Amino acid sequence: MSDKLPVLVTGGAGYIGSHAVLALLDAGWPVAVIDNLVTGFRFAVPEGVPFYHGDIEDAALLARIFAEQGTQAIMHFAGSVVVPESVEDPLKYYHNNTAKSRALLDAAVQGGVRHFIFSSTAATYGIPETSRVEETTPQSPINPYGWSKLMTERMLADTAAVRPLNYCALRYFNVAGADPAGRSGQSTAGATHLIKVAVEAALGKRADVSVFGTDYDTPDGTGVRDYIHVTDLAAAHVLALEALIAEPRRSLTMNCGYGHGYSVLEVLDAVDRVTNLTVERRLEGRRAGDPPSLISDNARIKATLPWAPQYDDLETIVGHALQWERKLDDIRPLA
Repeated sequence: MSDKLPVLVTGGAGYIGSHAVLALLDAGWPVAVIDNLVTGFRFAVPEGVPFYHGDIEDAALLARIFAEQGTQAIMHFAGSVVVPESVEDPLKYYHNNTAKSRALLDAAVQGGVRHFIFSSTAATYGIPETSRVEETTPQSPINPYGWSKLMTERMLADTAAVRPLNYCALRYFNVAGADPAGRSGQSTAGATHLIKVAVEAALGKRADVSVFGTDYDTPDGTGVRDYIHVTDLAAAHVLALEALIAEPRRSLTMNCGYGHGYSVLEVLDAVDRVTNLTVERRLEGRRAGDPPSLISDNARIKATLPWAPQYDDLETIVGHALQWERKLDDIRPLA
């Protein structure tokens, strides 16, 4: 269809990016992927999707991709995402997440790309004063990861003000789960996401799961987070792209979450139920910078997009993550 513009997905061999590729393909969009495969996997890119093994700060490569694919929209997922690592190696994060995003945005402007969807994060809010976070909640990151993403939001806003480009910054909460059809999932070894770690422990790939902090002012003392299924998140990106195309003078910033949360212990209990096993818990002290509770106010995205989450169920999220984790043992040798 004429309204389906060619889309370039950066980081499309990674966890969230690969699910966005699937969502775009399922909806009939022409898609190409660029990924340097530092944390992504070639097997995560579906057969038949044009794939470019390279870096988003390679201006010559980007110009070639834009010319070959007729790129008119970018979904930008490429970057580094481990918060503790960002504290230990801040310059890596300012390079990968900020400087490279600037290079990509510059290439997009030079190449006449009109629409840009950015993978942002609730980490830009830091430790908010209220557990339920609106888009207007002050952004005050407490780590380089959050700052690196916030700087890119700022670059997008400033660029869209003076160039023929509009953007959508989607601030993710805790992304989890895997493609229900088993086509993709979280494949990174040593991942730090709770549900990924917990299903690994259930399958004997880890000895236990660390619970950081049991004395928070929450119902059971452990941290509460808003977990969103990666497939619902990917669907939001496709709808956001449609919104940008429909109103090319409008840019958007929206939270991506379900608007309610689960504690660490509730998540582990759900893993126990789904697996019919007992995941060993290692109770530890709080980690610096972890808020007691972080839940999205998702009123804006629901009012702006026709977004109707399909997988807002903790056991469903865990079940899909578990299904992928079992499959991964057969797939990973192909990487």
